[in-house]
Amino acid sequence: MIERMTREDQEKLKKKLEALKKKRPIISKAIGEARDHGDLKENSAYHAAKEEQGLNEMMIRDLEAKLDSAMIVAKAELSGGGGVSLGSIVRLKALDNGQEFEYTLVSEMDADVLENKISPQSPIGGAIIKQKKGAVVEVEVPRGLVKYKILEIK
Repeated sequence: MIERMTREDQEKLKKKLEALKKKRPIISKAIGEARDHGDLKENSAYHAAKEEQGLNEMMIRDLEAKLDSAMIVAKAELSGGGGVSLGSIVRLKALDNGQEFEYTLVSEMDADVLENKISPQSPIGGAIIKQKKGAVVEVEVPRGLVKYKILEIK
């Protein structure tokens, strides 16, 4: 799958990857020290270090795959002439109940729904990308089909 990201996102990923790779020798040292404590079957420090090593390697592979499949795009390319693009802060109104939401559109790797950061790969993000202020979009969300009006784009 092609990962669309800005040059800034790519640089963030590279720094994160570099930091993870620098953890390798630290984790290896922890494994070696834990191994020296004796019986590996009941050695919780050894098992914790091995688990950390596995997670670290998984994150490295994931970041490398994202970087390998990255398509670098400029914000202007995504905006479609002043519409919603990566980095936009968008205020929406659900037309069925009048509830308002504010989201920041970010790359998939930076998405965090708890921080109201969504990606174009999410249902709402995909519906609002390139849309302009005043547009009404339909989004299939867990509660069903909802229409949102774009109130503001910052």
